[in-house]
Amino acid sequence: MSDSKPQLCCPNPNCAAPLNAVGLESCESCQTPLIYRYFWAVGQGIEQFPVGSQVAGRYIVTAPQVWLETQPSLPPELPLDWSEAVLPYLHLYPHRLRVPEVYGFCPETESVQPGTLLLLENVPLDEKGTLYTAIAHAWKDATAVRQVYWLWQLLELWTPLLEQGVASSLLAANNIRVEGWRVRLCQLFNDADVLAASDATTPTAAPELADLANRWLEWVAHTKPDVAESLRALCHQMRDGVALSTITTQLNQLLMIQAAQLPLRVQLAGATDTGPQRSHNEDACYPVTITGRDRAEALASQLAIVCDGIGGHEGGEVASQTAVRTLKLQAQALLAEVAEQTELVAPDLLIQQLEASVRVVNNLIASQNDTQGRADRRRMGTTLVMALHVAQRLPLEEQTIDGAATGHELYLVNVGDSRAYWMTPRYCHRLTVDDDVAAREVRLGRSLYREALQRPDAGALTQAIGTRDAEFLRPTVQRFILEEDGVLLLCSDGLSDNELVEQAWAEYTDATLKGKYSLDLAVKNWISLANQKNGHDNTSVVILRCNVSSALPEPSLPSSGTSRTESEWSPASRALLEDEPSATSHPVSSNAAPSNGKRRSLVVSAGLIALLLLGGGIGLAAWSQLNPTSFQQFRERVFPQT
Repeated sequence: MSDSKPQLCCPNPNCAAPLNAVGLESCESCQTPLIYRYFWAVGQGIEQFPVGSQVAGRYIVTAPQVWLETQPSLPPELPLDWSEAVLPYLHLYPHRLRVPEVYGFCPETESVQPGTLLLLENVPLDEKGTLYTAIAHAWKDATAVRQVYWLWQLLELWTPLLEQGVASSLLAANNIRVEGWRVRLCQLFNDADVLAASDATTPTAAPELADLANRWLEWVAHTKPDVAESLRALCHQMRDGVALSTITTQLNQLLMIQAAQLPLRVQLAGATDTGPQRSHNEDACYPVTITGRDRAEALASQLAIVCDGIGGHEGGEVASQTAVRTLKLQAQALLAEVAEQTELVAPDLLIQQLEASVRVVNNLIASQNDTQGRADRRRMGTTLVMALHVAQRLPLEEQTIDGAATGHELYLVNVGDSRAYWMTPRYCHRLTVDDDVAAREVRLGRSLYREALQRPDAGALTQAIGTRDAEFLRPTVQRFILEEDGVLLLCSDGLSDNELVEQAWAEYTDATLKGKYSLDLAVKNWISLANQKNGHDNTSVVILRCNVSSALPEPSLPSSGTSRTESEWSPASRALLEDEPSATSHPVSSNAAPSNGKRRSLVVSAGLIALLLLGGGIGLAAWSQLNPTSFQQFRERVFPQT
C-alpha cells in the first residue's frame, strides 16, 4: 500500500512516456484515450484500505470499496485457488443485467492473502467511479410505475439468489442501486455469514419473504398514492406467509395497471446487409422496412427478429429465413390468443409459449438437417434475438371508461450471440447474454469471464436453433416493461463484435429518440458503422423506438443511397428447400428456357408454404399440450360447431 501521487498508464504499448496524471482524458505523449476502469472491492479486511491509498502498485482507492485500475492493459490477477464466495457470482452470470461479475483478485500483499479479496466489474458505478443512487434515496422521486417495476425486478431475483444462498443481498438497502428503470446490486452477501453476524434469537436457515416485506415497507411510506395502499397490503401478505406465486400475480397486475396509464407509441424499422467482405447474406430479419416490404403489415409494429445463419450459403440463409417466417406465424397466433383473453395472461405462461415457438422452429430446421444427412459442422442453424411487444387487455374492473387501457410488456428471446441493447441518452444496457463457450464456463463455475475469454474457442456458440434436437435447446426469455423513452436495438454480431455498440451508442441514440431523422435512416447509419468498423460479416439491425412522453413526427427517408436489404436465395440454398442436389455440384445450364426459372420459383414458394404450414401445425400442437383449455377455445372460434 502506497500514498505516492497516482498515475495512469497509457494503454498504447508503443507509447514513449506512458505515465499520466489521473484525470486526463488522453495520453499527454501519444494522445491515446486513457482507460478508466473502476472496480468494487469486497472481502475480509477491505476497510484497511483508506481513500487515496494505492494497493499492490496497481490500484488507487478513490472511494470506500471503489478501486481504479492504473494499468488497464494488464490481465487480472487470478490465483490458483478461489474462495467459495466466488461461486454465486459465477452461477448467477445469466443475471448479469442486475448482478455484478468477478473481474479478478487483489494481488497478494503483506495484508492480503491470495484469492481472498475480490474485484467486481459490471457494478453500479458511472464512468467517473461514482455509485448510482441507492433505491431508498431514489424511491420518493420515482413514478408509481417505476416504483412497482423496481419491486418486480427484486422479486424476480429472489428465487435465483435464494438458491445460491445469497438472498440477503436483497435486504441491504445500500446494496441495491438503480440506474433509470434498472435495479443493480453492488455485491452478493452470503446468507450464512449474515446469519452468523445477526443477533436473532431464533434464526432461520435462510431469509424469508417476510424479511423482504419488512425492507419494502420502509420504502412504501414514501410511495406514490396510486400504489401505496396496494403495496402495503402486498407486504403484509408476504409477512403472513402467502405463497410467492400469489404475491407475484398480484404485483404483476399492479405493474400492468400502472404501466397502462402511459401513452405508449412504438415504431419499428429494420434491414439486413451483406457487408463489404462477404458475397452472400446468411442473416435475416423482420421487419425489413427500408424497401417498404413489411411496413404495411400489422405485425411489423409488434415483432422484431434478427437471425444470423450458420452453415454457409448452402444452409445458413435457409435456416435464418425459415426461422423468421415460422416465428412470424407463431407470433401471430400467440398475439391473437392473448387479445381474446379477458384476464391478464401471466408472464410465466407467455414465456412458456415463446419457448415452445422457438422449439417448433428448431425442430423444422433440425428435421431438414436429418433428411439431408447433414452432420456436425455441416448442420445448418441460426442464432435468434426476438422482441415481441404484447399489449394485453386489462381486467374489466381496471379499464378506463373507453376500455383502451393495455399493458406495456416486451418479451425478449435469444439463442446464440445475436444481441439486444436498450439505449437512452443517459445509458446503454446490453440485455442479452451470449450462448458461447466463455459464458458457459462462467455459468458452470469453472472460470472467471476474463479468464474464459483467453480460450481459443471462447466465442464458439454453445447452442443455436436447428443444430440439435429441441430437448437440448434452452432459449432465454426475459420480460421487460416499456415505461420510458428509449431505443431497443437488435443486431447480429456483424455490428456487436468488438463492442462497437457500447462505443458508439451515445452518438446515435439522442437523435433517434428526438426524431431528427427517420428510423430507417437510423438503421442505415448503424449498418454503415458496422461495415466501416467491422466489415467482416453480414449485418442485420432492427430498431424499436419507444416513446411514452409525447408523440413524435416520422421524418421522410431520402430515397437515394438505399443499401441492399435482403439477400437473394442462392441456387444451393434453393436446392436445400426443394431437397434436390446442390447447384454447385450440378450447375444450371445458361441456355435454360425462361419458363424453367419461373417453374423453379414456384417450387421454392410451394416448399416455403409447406414449411410454414408445418411449423404452424406443430406450433398449434405444442400449444394444445401446454395450455389445453386455451387451445380448445381458440379451435372453437376458428372451427365452430355446425
